[in-house]
Amino acid sequence: MPLRFQRRAFLASGAAALALGGASARASQEAPVIAAASDVQFAIEEAAQLFTAETGLRVRLSLGSTGNFARQIRAGAPFELFLAADEQFIADLHADGFTRDAGTLYAIGRLALIAPHGAVLTPDAGLDDLAARLAAGQIRRFAIANPEHAPYGMRAREALITRGLWEAVQPALVLGENVGQAAQFALSGNADGGIIASALTRVPQIAQRGTHALIPEDWHAPLRQSMALMPGAGAVAEAFYTFLQTPEGRAIMARHGFSLPEGA
Repeated sequence: MPLRFQRRAFLASGAAALALGGASARASQEAPVIAAASDVQFAIEEAAQLFTAETGLRVRLSLGSTGNFARQIRAGAPFELFLAADEQFIADLHADGFTRDAGTLYAIGRLALIAPHGAVLTPDAGLDDLAARLAAGQIRRFAIANPEHAPYGMRAREALITRGLWEAVQPALVLGENVGQAAQFALSGNADGGIIASALTRVPQIAQRGTHALIPEDWHAPLRQSMALMPGAGAVAEAFYTFLQTPEGRAIMARHGFSLPEGA
C-alpha cells in the first residue's frame, strides 16, 4: 500500500474525527498518557514523534515496569493506553474489566546477556562463561529486572534456572525496577554484566558500552508483548493505538529489534 494512501486512510479513520467541534485543539492540549514497558522506550519514542509529525496530535509517554503499571491501573491511574511486556498482564486486566478489550499483540521480545567492555565476563549464547565465572567466584554484581513485577526479569530468572545458574547467581544479583534500569546497572562499571532486553542492545549508547549475546528463546516462556486501550481512552489514544498497528508503526518495532506477530 503506498505510503500516501496509508496516511490518508489512517487520518480518515482516526485523527479526522478529532476535528469535530474543535476536539483536535483540545486533544493537543490534553495529550493522553501512554504507559509503556521500558524495553520499548526507544521504539515508542520514535513512534510518538512520527505520529505527531503526521497528525499534529501529541501523546505523553510514561515508561516503567509492566507489573507496576498494572497495579497502578487497578488503582485508578489515568493511563489511556498500556503497552505491556507480557500479554498475560493485559489478559488479567481485561478479565477484571480494566481494559476495553483483550488487546493486540504488538511485538515479541528476546533476552540478551550483556557485559561492559573490560569486564571479566564474556557474553556467549550458552552462558558458558557466566557459569565458569560464577564457579570461580569472579562475578561480583549481575543485573536483571526485578522478577517480582518485570516480565524481562521473570524471563531472565527462567533462563538462569534452565541453565542451572539461578542459585549460583543470586548472591551477586542487582535488581532493576525495570529492564531499562537493569541495563543501566549492567553497564555501570560496578557490575560484571546482566540480562536485558535484546532490543536495548541496538541503542547506540548501550551497544557501544559493551558486548552481548542472544539467549536461546526456548530457555524461557515467550515474551509476547500486548497492548490495550483503557475503558476511558479518548480519540487521540485510539488514533495512536491504530497508528502502532499500521505498517509504519510495525516497521518501527522491527527496526528496534522486536519480532513482529504473525501476519504483520
